[in-house]
Amino acid sequence: MRLHPYLTLLRRNGAFSRLFAAQLISFAGDWFATVAVLGLALEVSGSPAVASLFLVVQTGAFALASPIAGVLADRFDRRWLMVGADLARVPVALAFLFARDADTLWIAFAAAALLSVGAALFEPTSSASLPNLVDEAELPEANILIGSSWGTMLAVGAALGGVVAAVFGRDVAFVVNAASFAVSAALVMGIRRSFRETPRQPGSSVAAGAGRTGVVASMLTVVRFARGNRTLAALLLAKTTFGVGSGVIVLLAVFGSTVFGAGDVGIGVLFAARGLGALLGPFVVRGIVGTSERGLILGIAASFAIFAVCYALLPLAPILPLAAVAVFGGHLGGGAQWTLSTFGLQRATPDAIRGRVFSFDYGLVTLTLTLSILVAGALAERYTPAIATWSMVGLAAVAASGWIVFARPVWRQG
Repeated sequence: MRLHPYLTLLRRNGAFSRLFAAQLISFAGDWFATVAVLGLALEVSGSPAVASLFLVVQTGAFALASPIAGVLADRFDRRWLMVGADLARVPVALAFLFARDADTLWIAFAAAALLSVGAALFEPTSSASLPNLVDEAELPEANILIGSSWGTMLAVGAALGGVVAAVFGRDVAFVVNAASFAVSAALVMGIRRSFRETPRQPGSSVAAGAGRTGVVASMLTVVRFARGNRTLAALLLAKTTFGVGSGVIVLLAVFGSTVFGAGDVGIGVLFAARGLGALLGPFVVRGIVGTSERGLILGIAASFAIFAVCYALLPLAPILPLAAVAVFGGHLGGGAQWTLSTFGLQRATPDAIRGRVFSFDYGLVTLTLTLSILVAGALAERYTPAIATWSMVGLAAVAASGWIVFARPVWRQG
């Protein structure tokens, strides 16, 4: 893996460096808080279903806010939309401090929902803006770095978050999360490069589509744009397909805390392994499949297979370190498919509707993930963690098979 192109991009492009740093810091805070809240939920309730409900609240709120966020990202100044989303999340993140026991756990759930609304504004807007913050030749490297930022801070933030929560208390983790949003806002505010492409001529079809600002019209614009283009449709459905089985992540809290008896530290270790896989997956796959349409589709298909096989091995792990290896392998595939589909969409979508395309994309996957987490939580409540995990892997394999059949014409045509 050659690091020189990535280091050169960070050194030469100050706008991208600021965005990359903002996302690193914000994601680190997120995972400090997530590990602490999952530990609190399991501690006060003793129920995997309650822990899964926290993740459902996160993903469900994101999915509901996404269509509106897409309209805003294509209509208003993207820089200030991202800064506003960050600043609004600072006091919300501090609300976690008031969640102490079973009677006040609802505060953490409400705060998580509001934070997800902020994320629904920030993250698709960031993805839509990225092609305007780098030169065209830099876009593949920029995408891999941004894609890896989530995995990097999941690995670092989850591991440190588990240790900090265990050693210093969960309140420290919550304060770190709030501070991360303030720092992210300051970094984004300092970006001077335009977040938007030069407007097209008013008579163009894309410009006309950009004028449709209603939520329903926004989604219809994206559907019409994807209709008749098998490659674009496959890219739009890739994350959603992955989301079908991704509810299995709620079981990481059960394995780390209960199966291996390691509490918050065990949760942190497994989430950190997930993050490390998501970090390295984009780098590894780029060198194997390249950036052609055919390569992107084949890479996503392989990523589905890697995820399913590795998670099928998780319940067989006798000790926590081996379980972490299985999780790491699964999210090599997860991180790779996310970055490949994102890059493909950025390259194929005009700037005028890119905010709506990414909000549609993120909204679909979070909606699917919400349902998947509900299923995983119900299975974990009724059956053993092993049976619950293998059931989710089976769902993932069925969904992936359907996507591969749908996308097959793309790689067959070369």
